[in-house]
Amino acid sequence: REKAAQRTMAVSQPRVEKDSEDCSLLPLVHDVIKCMDKDKDGQDVHQELMKLKTKIQKAREQISNMPGIDSSPQEQQHQLATLREQVRTKNQLLQKYKSLCMFDVPKAS
Repeated sequence: REKAAQRTMAVSQPRVEKDSEDCSLLPLVHDVIKCMDKDKDGQDVHQELMKLKTKIQKAREQISNMPGIDSSPQEQQHQLATLREQVRTKNQLLQKYKSLCMFDVPKAS
């Protein structure tokens, strides 16, 4: 049952694209404040606020697309424990197979 759930999770989770774009909002907030000091009519302030709003919306979309975001912390802990157990088991098997010396690796010539 767990293996089927893991396969389903692996298939159903969308892959998150890694953006090279910086997700820091502070520079945009700083730009808004600078515009508020300079521009009294508010046109530049409005433009900078729209940039900030767009950046916040992109950050929200990225967060909602993150794998595991729909899982509770307890579910995530359980998944982590299961994966750690799998790694431990696979490492034990790997050590066992290495100790058998059945695999002769040919040397590159």
